[in-house]
Amino acid sequence: MKTVSRCPRCHHELDEGPIIYRCANCRRAVYAADIENEYVPRQPVAA
Repeated sequence: MKTVSRCPRCHHELDEGPIIYRCANCRRAVYAADIENEYVPRQPVAA
């Protein structure tokens, strides 16, 4: 499951930059640390 990152200014989707995301609509650069994403760890897999 993948969550879509949204621009804090205009709420459009951001591109998939690993460090700096860009909004195609308002052309804003957003650092990944400034995006509120919830980290969900994977379930452990039996070896």
